[in-house]
Amino acid sequence: MVSSKNNKGLGKGIDAIFSDFEAIDESSETVQNIKIDQIRPNPYQPRKTFDEDALNDLSNSIKENGIFQPIIVRESVNGYEIIAGERRYRASKIAGLKEIPAIVRVLSETAMMEIAVLENLQREDLTALEEAEAYQTLMDKLNLTQDQVATRLGKSRPYIANYLRLLNLPDKTQKLVQNGVLSMGQARTLLSLKDPEQIDALAQKAVKEDLTVRQLEQLASDAKSNSVKVRKRSITKSPFVRETESKLVEKFDTSVAVKESRNGRGKLEIDFNNIDDLNRILDILGIKLD
Repeated sequence: MVSSKNNKGLGKGIDAIFSDFEAIDESSETVQNIKIDQIRPNPYQPRKTFDEDALNDLSNSIKENGIFQPIIVRESVNGYEIIAGERRYRASKIAGLKEIPAIVRVLSETAMMEIAVLENLQREDLTALEEAEAYQTLMDKLNLTQDQVATRLGKSRPYIANYLRLLNLPDKTQKLVQNGVLSMGQARTLLSLKDPEQIDALAQKAVKEDLTVRQLEQLASDAKSNSVKVRKRSITKSPFVRETESKLVEKFDTSVAVKESRNGRGKLEIDFNNIDDLNRILDILGIKLD
């Protein structure tokens, strides 16, 4: 059984996911050597890239010491698909192994998908974008809500929602997140903007000038203020209102507008992208709907 050691604070381990879907009699399982050319990666693997240096180090260790922990696979129409242990599989190929020790397990598509996501979340550091795409895959393929994904993976709904919001970024900025040069905190700051060109420009600036999240927040706030001035030059907001908007943007992680009228009345507008984003804002406000 793959270790359920929790490196990222997940409430569920691999063992729990297995028990949710399959009644597994581990006492009857045996390790067998399977030809590497009969094995394929998990089609639901969320990781897009693997560190080549780390793989080479693992490959050298395998050459010297062998494989201490078998991978876990399931039988498919043409050979086997990896459930857990793709790094060991890749490193073994680099090492020139023709066979690899494996446990063959019978699992459904549903369990296969969830285990692929959870195993990576626990055992390797996915990029923020890969993690977001993994959650979206679970929602799309299994027809789950954000609440259900959060429950099954032992996370809060706001946590899942914050990652999913990264998928609203324009492609160029997503690539910066994927490559690890733009942090999740920086990316979330840029989500308060609506113009894709503005987002891409500030993302590039953040990477080039190594801006902190706080510095980027100020630039994003300035960019929004400039956009408002262009659209509504006749409206001049007081320093108090501008500061209030800035604090609300920081609080809700989205565009916020405080609008005043001449009679002293006004209104507060909080942008949201979809119903899940609205639920995230309601969670921040402490509003629970039946």
